[in-house]
Amino acid sequence: MSRWFVHALAGLILTFACGEPLAEAEEPSGEPTREQCEVAVQEARAEAAKLPADDPSRYFAERDLHQALIEAGNGEFDDCMEATARATVELRERRHTLAPGERLHVLRPDE
Repeated sequence: MSRWFVHALAGLILTFACGEPLAEAEEPSGEPTREQCEVAVQEARAEAAKLPADDPSRYFAERDLHQALIEAGNGEFDDCMEATARATVELRERRHTLAPGERLHVLRPDE
Protein backbone atom coordinates (compact mmCIF):
# COMPACT_ATOMS: atom_id res chain seq x y z
CA MET A 1 0.00 0.00 0.00
CA SER A 2 1.45 3.37 -0.98
CA ARG A 3 2.10 5.93 1.70
CA TRP A 4 -0.08 8.43 -0.12
CA PHE A 5 -3.00 6.01 0.03
CA VAL A 6 -2.51 5.41 3.76
CA HIS A 7 -2.30 9.17 4.36
CA ALA A 8 -5.44 9.80 2.30
CA LEU A 9 -7.29 6.97 4.07
CA ALA A 10 -6.36 8.35 7.49
CA GLY A 11 -7.57 11.78 6.38
CA LEU A 12 -10.89 10.33 5.24
CA ILE A 13 -11.37 8.43 8.46
CA LEU A 14 -10.68 11.55 10.49
CA THR A 15 -12.99 13.58 8.24
CA PHE A 16 -15.88 11.21 8.93
CA ALA A 17 -15.06 10.92 12.63
CA CYS A 18 -14.60 14.62 13.28
CA GLY A 19 -17.10 16.02 10.78
CA GLU A 20 -14.68 18.41 9.14
CA PRO A 21 -11.88 17.78 6.67
CA LEU A 22 -8.23 18.30 7.47
CA ALA A 23 -6.66 20.63 4.92
CA GLU A 24 -3.45 18.62 4.99
CA ALA A 25 -5.27 15.37 4.22
CA GLU A 26 -6.69 16.80 1.01
CA GLU A 27 -3.27 17.37 -0.51
CA PRO A 28 -1.64 14.14 -1.73
CA SER A 29 1.65 16.04 -2.15
CA GLY A 30 3.86 13.66 -0.20
CA GLU A 31 4.72 12.26 3.17
CA PRO A 32 2.74 13.21 6.27
CA THR A 33 4.44 15.73 8.53
CA ARG A 34 4.86 15.97 12.29
CA GLU A 35 2.27 18.76 12.36
CA GLN A 36 -0.29 16.66 10.49
CA CYS A 37 0.29 13.78 12.86
CA GLU A 38 -0.02 15.96 15.95
CA VAL A 39 -3.26 17.52 14.69
CA ALA A 40 -4.70 14.08 13.91
CA VAL A 41 -3.75 12.78 17.37
CA GLN A 42 -5.27 15.84 19.08
CA GLU A 43 -8.53 15.42 17.18
CA ALA A 44 -8.71 11.70 18.00
CA ARG A 45 -7.96 12.42 21.67
CA ALA A 46 -10.82 14.92 21.75
CA GLU A 47 -13.14 12.20 20.42
CA ALA A 48 -11.81 9.70 22.98
CA ALA A 49 -12.44 12.18 25.79
CA LYS A 50 -16.16 12.10 24.95
CA LEU A 51 -16.33 8.45 26.10
CA PRO A 52 -16.37 7.43 29.78
CA ALA A 53 -12.92 6.87 31.28
CA ASP A 54 -13.62 3.17 31.84
CA ASP A 55 -14.88 2.50 28.29
CA PRO A 56 -12.82 -0.32 26.73
CA SER A 57 -12.90 1.25 23.25
CA ARG A 58 -11.46 4.43 24.73
CA TYR A 59 -8.76 2.39 26.46
CA PHE A 60 -7.68 0.67 23.22
CA ALA A 61 -7.91 3.89 21.20
CA GLU A 62 -5.68 5.67 23.72
CA ARG A 63 -3.11 2.85 23.37
CA ASP A 64 -3.11 3.41 19.58
CA LEU A 65 -2.70 7.16 20.10
CA HIS A 66 0.21 6.55 22.44
CA GLN A 67 1.82 4.39 19.75
CA ALA A 68 1.15 7.15 17.21
CA LEU A 69 3.14 9.62 19.29
CA ILE A 70 5.97 7.13 19.66
CA GLU A 71 6.08 6.70 15.89
CA ALA A 72 6.06 10.48 15.43
CA GLY A 73 8.94 10.78 17.88
CA ASN A 74 10.86 8.29 15.75
CA GLY A 75 10.18 10.33 12.62
CA GLU A 76 7.75 7.72 11.24
CA PHE A 77 4.87 10.05 10.47
CA ASP A 78 3.17 7.63 8.09
CA ASP A 79 3.05 5.04 10.89
CA CYS A 80 1.76 7.76 13.20
CA MET A 81 -1.13 8.42 10.82
CA GLU A 82 -1.88 4.69 10.59
CA ALA A 83 -2.03 4.32 14.38
CA THR A 84 -4.24 7.42 14.60
CA ALA A 85 -6.55 5.96 11.96
CA ARG A 86 -6.82 2.72 13.96
CA ALA A 87 -7.74 4.73 17.06
CA THR A 88 -10.35 6.70 15.14
CA VAL A 89 -11.95 3.54 13.79
CA GLU A 90 -11.98 2.04 17.29
CA LEU A 91 -13.74 5.13 18.64
CA ARG A 92 -16.25 5.30 15.80
CA GLU A 93 -17.14 1.59 15.70
CA ARG A 94 -16.84 0.94 19.47
CA ARG A 95 -15.43 -2.54 18.77
CA HIS A 96 -14.86 -3.40 22.42
CA THR A 97 -17.76 -3.58 24.83
CA LEU A 98 -18.29 -5.13 28.23
CA ALA A 99 -21.33 -6.86 29.62
CA PRO A 100 -23.06 -5.20 32.59
CA GLY A 101 -20.94 -5.72 35.71
CA GLU A 102 -17.92 -6.83 33.69
CA ARG A 103 -14.76 -4.73 33.77
CA LEU A 104 -11.51 -4.58 31.88
CA HIS A 105 -8.66 -6.03 33.89
CA VAL A 106 -5.43 -4.31 32.88
CA LEU A 107 -2.28 -5.89 34.24
CA ARG A 108 0.38 -3.74 35.85
CA PRO A 109 3.95 -4.07 34.54
CA ASP A 110 4.94 -6.16 37.57
CA GLU A 111 2.14 -8.73 37.09
